[in-house]
Amino acid sequence: MKKAAVPSILVAVVLLALGVTAEAQQPAKIPRIGFQFYSPFSALAARVEGFRQGLRELGYVEGKNIIIEWRSAEGKPERRNEIAADWARRKVDIIVTGGPTTTRAVKEVTARIPIVMALDNDPVGNGFVASLARPGGNITGLSTLAPEISGKQLELLKEVVPRLSRVAVLASSTVPGSAQVSKEVERAAEALAVQLQYLEVRDPKDIETAFRAAGKGRADSLLVLTSPDVNPYRKQIVDLAAKSRLPAMYYTAEYVEEGGLMTYSVSITDLFRRAATYVDKILKGTKPADLPVEQPKKFEFIINLKAAKQIGLTIPPNVLARADKVIR
Repeated sequence: MKKAAVPSILVAVVLLALGVTAEAQQPAKIPRIGFQFYSPFSALAARVEGFRQGLRELGYVEGKNIIIEWRSAEGKPERRNEIAADWARRKVDIIVTGGPTTTRAVKEVTARIPIVMALDNDPVGNGFVASLARPGGNITGLSTLAPEISGKQLELLKEVVPRLSRVAVLASSTVPGSAQVSKEVERAAEALAVQLQYLEVRDPKDIETAFRAAGKGRADSLLVLTSPDVNPYRKQIVDLAAKSRLPAMYYTAEYVEEGGLMTYSVSITDLFRRAATYVDKILKGTKPADLPVEQPKKFEFIINLKAAKQIGLTIPPNVLARADKVIR
């Protein structure tokens, strides 16, 4: 007796069910994030931890539901470009950049992969976004642009050194946004009757030259403005300031943690923590072009009393009381 033929419709249903089951058993793809820095990792521990903290707060666990590949150019321009090209070849899901020089390198190799700037001093001026509100491309993230704080930095320096008269300003005129920052410093200097001595620092070899010039110019304190190219050499700057017995105000907390005197600045760690929210939104389907670039929300005033003691400086109690953090 012949077996009854299995209806073709039944076969189709069974095959479909098996296909759905097999698909359900496939492990979900874990997103891969490329995080690129220009400076050596040894100088970036707080930034890395800030980003990791932001991911944890959003429920991400490295190696489990997200993979982060950490790469540093170790301060070498050619290495920076090689890493950027590698991300594009391997088509990672998102690239996070630790500063403008890295963002530029990555921008040149891909217009498709989403790029999140953990920080940038002037995203519009750098040509990375059309505007802060409407980035308009594959790049978005966070800006450190807050030129008004440079005037406040000088005011605090005057409070700590009441007889302040000449301030050596370490800066780089090639940094986007530097013109605005300089205007704020000059406005504050005029109000405080303080003379400024601008010392251009574009390269590590300029650092010692600048300090010699500050000595010849009889500077009685130091203001260090943002310069990404010399950030990896901040320990050298801090040591030279101490050797020259110059009370110094720095543009990031990392200088103070290296032994510098004080900072009133944007919280870089907070920016890196907030960069994780951009990664989360993009992974959930939002396009970078639709995510406005955010500006700083958290500022910090930090004083290092060890550094003050080293140069024989007494911090006035009223200034000390306003510090967010005091290193003793």
